[in-house]
Amino acid sequence: MTTLRTALCAALLLGLAGCITVFPKVPPAQLYQFGVVPAPAQSPAVGSFNVLHLTTGFTLPAEGDRILTTNGTEAAYIAGSRWVSPASTLFDQAEQQAFDQSGGVARLLHRGDPALAPIGLTLEVQSFEARYSGDPKAAPTVVVTVHAMLTSAADRKVLGDETFVSRIQASDNRVSAIVDAFNAATNDVLTRIVGWTDQHGAGG
Repeated sequence: MTTLRTALCAALLLGLAGCITVFPKVPPAQLYQFGVVPAPAQSPAVGSFNVLHLTTGFTLPAEGDRILTTNGTEAAYIAGSRWVSPASTLFDQAEQQAFDQSGGVARLLHRGDPALAPIGLTLEVQSFEARYSGDPKAAPTVVVTVHAMLTSAADRKVLGDETFVSRIQASDNRVSAIVDAFNAATNDVLTRIVGWTDQHGAGG
């Protein structure tokens, strides 16, 4: 009986193995990232101050690992292509990198860091998408919109409140070119946010 049962199990496994091989293989999604700035980290400037990263809100359709596109009232994700991590995670990493490499007076901290910060920074990414203008074959424009707010840790006073928008047209309607535009738009917005934080936070 044991021999028969073993033979039946082996036959079943072989049958399953045969069934698995007849299904078409789906090619793995191509992975991309943004927020890449090949520059060395800078030492904090004289008169530097700490800023606590409070939260980063992220528009829901774009916060995951799929690359969002829009065309008028229609929205879609680029097939077969994904971010290497959720866009919200990559954006937070790019934010930290932008502050670290700026050489400005604002030094970005995160919750759990041992140092204290007199100022808090809240970001809300309101748009993070590649926008087409009617023709789906034309190169899209990547639009990154971020609302930033600086507040005093002592009395919650608003030290700065501004919305930053970057529009970068992709050089071609190819995924790699679109990703390059996402990278450029993200770096542009974050560079301006760092400079704005340096200016408004210094008087906080």
